Amino acid sequence: MRIYVLVEDYSGYESPFLAQHGISFLIEKAGKGILFDTGQSAEPILHNMRLLGLDPSSHIDYIFLSHCHYDHTGGLLGILKAIGRRVLVIAHPSIFRRHFVMKPYLRDVGIPFRREEVEELADLYLAPKPLEIVEGLYSTGEIRNREDFEQGHIGVYTLKDGQVMEDSIMDDMSVVAKTSEGLVIVSGCSHAGIVSIVKHAIRMTGERRVRAVIGGFHLIDAGDERIERTVKEFKELGVEEVYTGHCTGLRAEAAFQEAYGERFHKLHSGMVVEF
Repeated sequence: MRIYVLVEDYSGYESPFLAQHGISFLIEKAGKGILFDTGQSAEPILHNMRLLGLDPSSHIDYIFLSHCHYDHTGGLLGILKAIGRRVLVIAHPSIFRRHFVMKPYLRDVGIPFRREEVEELADLYLAPKPLEIVEGLYSTGEIRNREDFEQGHIGVYTLKDGQVMEDSIMDDMSVVAKTSEGLVIVSGCSHAGIVSIVKHAIRMTGERRVRAVIGGFHLIDAGDERIERTVKEFKELGVEEVYTGHCTGLRAEAAFQEAYGERFHKLHSGMVVEF
């Protein structure tokens, strides 16, 4: 199993790769390529793929969207056009809902195009429950059992029957792969709570060994208590290695660095990880 970091908030030191607020991974497993999220736009992803010797038309077989936010979905149409053939796009059924913030002003932060535009280029598979994408690699489906300490409103809203409602981001889904060394869990922003996601993956697969957790953990605005609890839970769950960046936040990254030492890795564009 190989994971390419196609775009991330950080490009690394003296790097030819481009960075962008957002995230995109290419996961290779069982002879197939799964593009996990598409950043804000296709251009930096396609640039970085060229540097890595990756051709979208031959290396991407599926696209998985972890949730609706623009920094994870904005590059979708450009990527689909670069692929040049119809592929399967896997996401939650609610991903095209209206999704917005009201502070400091009303602004849409959801997927920045219509469902019909995607369907012109790809086939949608909108599944709220766990799904095996390729052998040994699964969508977690939506995470309904969320740890109490990871719950809380982050200031995003949706519309239901014409009424403004708080949005709990139930479309937040991750990918989990079974390897001979344990689970490798890939998350986009972990709005469901990264500890909740890891525990869900363990319950779903029956595998208690967690080889690595990769992605954004959305602790950028978290207090010290939540950060400390998250690191403690990771250690108690036996998570062996941590790869994080994007929305994790500097204080949380520092806490994981202290706890994991050389087994902590800061994500950057162009990074390649193998298991």
